[in-house]
Amino acid sequence: MEKNAKIYVAGHRGLVGSSVVRKLQNDGYAKVITKTSKELDLRRQTDVEVFFERERPEYVILAAAKVGGILANSTYTAEFIYDNIIIAANVVQSAYRYGVKKLLNLGSSCIYPKFAPQPIKEEHLLTGVLEPTNEPYAVAKIAAIKLCRYYNEQYGTNFISGMPTNLYGPHDNFNLETAHVLPSLVRKFHLAKLLIQKKYDEIKKDLNMTAVGFNLNLNLDPAHLLEKLGITTEYLMLWGSGEPYREFLYVDDLADACIFLMERYNYKEIGECVNVGTGEDVKIKELASLIQKIVKYEGAIKHDASKPDGTPKKLLDVSRLKSLGWQSKTSLKEGLRNTYDWYLSRL
Repeated sequence: MEKNAKIYVAGHRGLVGSSVVRKLQNDGYAKVITKTSKELDLRRQTDVEVFFERERPEYVILAAAKVGGILANSTYTAEFIYDNIIIAANVVQSAYRYGVKKLLNLGSSCIYPKFAPQPIKEEHLLTGVLEPTNEPYAVAKIAAIKLCRYYNEQYGTNFISGMPTNLYGPHDNFNLETAHVLPSLVRKFHLAKLLIQKKYDEIKKDLNMTAVGFNLNLNLDPAHLLEKLGITTEYLMLWGSGEPYREFLYVDDLADACIFLMERYNYKEIGECVNVGTGEDVKIKELASLIQKIVKYEGAIKHDASKPDGTPKKLLDVSRLKSLGWQSKTSLKEGLRNTYDWYLSRL
């Protein structure tokens, strides 16, 4: 990409998009285009076409999506499949129609079968059943990959797809009703620490900072509020057995991979999609223990095994991306510390 090229980052306020924008600006790209969802609703085809016709971006990084954890995916099934399919369809079609040189479509590791061989290779796509708890989102992301592939084949476009593993970092979603496991754990451990320390004013401040769902009445006693979230003065109750393995990638590493791919590689060199991850995973129990130490929570941890665990193991094979010359740089411990520090700075 040329330094003076017009680059549109869709979803610039989210975890991924905000990091991509920071990386582009730090690397000297001067013409980064962004629009909030209020300024441009990517679900509205006419609005997207008008935007592309007016702005004529040369490159597009598609990071806009409706995302969430197991609870959100299981609750808002229609929204997850519709919103994500329509966003991808509108952006890809307009990118083709208005001559975008290259588009990077960002997906998710949940596109792969629930019981895919480990580590998961790109060719394992569509070789088995999906994890039921996030199937609507996964189907939408698979559709986006296929859109890019078939536009490339029929129209000669240069649309590539990156499949990141579980992401975390600054600007993550810490809403306890819709968050993924890592930010949810960070916030719960922080609240549990405050409860043990009897810092009730700080608890109320935290609960007011971001909507947590569950229709909590903030006029009630803080201890009663937190008990609804599995947080007591004696222990923190976590969802699931804690036995599944997960891989986590710091979001700034993903942003670095995005720019790496956009600058150096094309569809014919990458193939249908390329995995982006660390190549290492950790048990949820071990992740919880690590967060406990970083937050300095001194209570006990319990696991509610009656709650769903999701896929038992999901480790990406990142050999394709490594062979291109890229690998992650941020350790899980360092990334967690950065994430917790950012969270505290929001309070």
